[in-house]
Amino acid sequence: MTQIVKVVIVDDHKIFRAGLEMILNGMTDLKVVGSAANGNELLQILKQQEADLIFMDIKMPDINGIELTRIVREKYPETKVIALSMYGEIEYFNKMIDAGADGFLLKNTQETELEQAINNVTDGSTYFSKEFISTISKQDWFKTRTSPVELSKRETEVLEHICQGLSNQEIAEELGISTHTVDGHRRNLIVKTGVKNSPSLVMYAIQHGLITP
Repeated sequence: MTQIVKVVIVDDHKIFRAGLEMILNGMTDLKVVGSAANGNELLQILKQQEADLIFMDIKMPDINGIELTRIVREKYPETKVIALSMYGEIEYFNKMIDAGADGFLLKNTQETELEQAINNVTDGSTYFSKEFISTISKQDWFKTRTSPVELSKRETEVLEHICQGLSNQEIAEELGISTHTVDGHRRNLIVKTGVKNSPSLVMYAIQHGLITP
């Protein structure tokens, strides 16, 4: 029996929440179990209702999405978080990743990309909006002057595919290797670059110009 993914939406715009909830409830094996207008409402929901995935707005009136993500990851480490962003909020990308977000989506994302993000994140991978990655990769203020670590050809290929939002299974199929090998490369990349997780790998790749906008 397929496990139902339990989702909570957090956003201070009621119409946006309602629209996203309608789309999500129309998906197979997924159910919206809570909807919150602010951080305090979310924390009350999580005291009573288990959630597998939270769609997290960044700017909210009481607790912002960055701090709220930190709280969620500390209290409910198994719960995944996908940040919801407007174009003008890309400056918060690294702060959300540091807080523990597993993915990053623009609010104007299409339903197909929304499904891909959910599948990746609930499978233990990451997902970052292609449009968002392209936009932030062009921002000079986000890039670092330090040189990147030396990566093998295969490690570079795996990193590029991670940044494209592909799951371990999809990367394995693209490169003709096993998922176990992909996972090994992912772990090696984390060790080599000195980052703490897969989302931070994406940030590292953008900051060091390792992916093409």
